[in-house]
Amino acid sequence: MTIRPVVRFPDPRLKRRAAPVTVFDDTLRTLAGDLLETLRAAPGIGITAPHIGVPLRLVVLDLGDGEPPCTYVNPAIAWTSPERIRHTEGSISMPGITEEIERHARVRITYQDLDGDARTEEADGLRAVCHQHEIDQLDGLFWIERLSRLKRERLIKRFEKMSRGR
Repeated sequence: MTIRPVVRFPDPRLKRRAAPVTVFDDTLRTLAGDLLETLRAAPGIGITAPHIGVPLRLVVLDLGDGEPPCTYVNPAIAWTSPERIRHTEGSISMPGITEEIERHARVRITYQDLDGDARTEEADGLRAVCHQHEIDQLDGLFWIERLSRLKRERLIKRFEKMSRGR
């Protein structure tokens, strides 16, 4: 497994819709392993293949909640609860920047595992937030697009200032 370079905001690859995974082989397993290593090195709790410049619908979550890391191939939201929650979010592609985002409190997703088998998962709380955040990324919607224009512009300016200071 390899730690890969993370694509940084405002790279246009973060705004592109990722393609479905169609081949379930050792190359996919290696990519999933690289995503996990990159996620842990970042550090973060969720990563998509587009975060490392690979335009495929692949997500790895490692929430640090005592559960093992989970890999989701071609995830899609199948159901959302009407209840909403607010949670502080950020991205390994925009380190050091966070803001509260409103999301659905519970979700049901469909996805495939690394062997291509169809799966369903229901989640609430942080895991539900992560699913929505990462699936947005796979759809080319960077998390700050969920903010008002004013908040988004402030965060971008703060990130640009932080990036110049490195």
